[in-house]
Amino acid sequence: QVQLVESGGGVVQAGDSLRIACAVSARTLSEYVVGWFRQAPGKEREFVSAISWRLGRIYYGDSVMGRFTISKDNAKKTVYLQMDSLKPEDTAVYYCAVGREIYSPLEERTYEYWGQGTQVTVSS
Repeated sequence: QVQLVESGGGVVQAGDSLRIACAVSARTLSEYVVGWFRQAPGKEREFVSAISWRLGRIYYGDSVMGRFTISKDNAKKTVYLQMDSLKPEDTAVYYCAVGREIYSPLEERTYEYWGQGTQVTVSS
């Protein structure tokens, strides 16, 4: 059983930075990829970023490339998403997800386990 707990969301102003975290409870993560998705009101869920645990391969969505940075702490089994130069359009609930890298890490169907989400609000 895998459990995910997101933290670090909040309200910031445009141009600010924020770091959110995803703590993963699992016996081993070596075969998993950990991803971040987001969903704004009235919009479909969107891929943000992902990192494969064993090889450390990193992926970013086009809308966050160059502004967001994903990283992991192996000992803490925690994945971080550093969000810089935030824009109002980054406002969304951010979800952490874990799955085996059977499909592309950019696709939702890759992910078996999902967290409850953390709200990020960027004011203009």
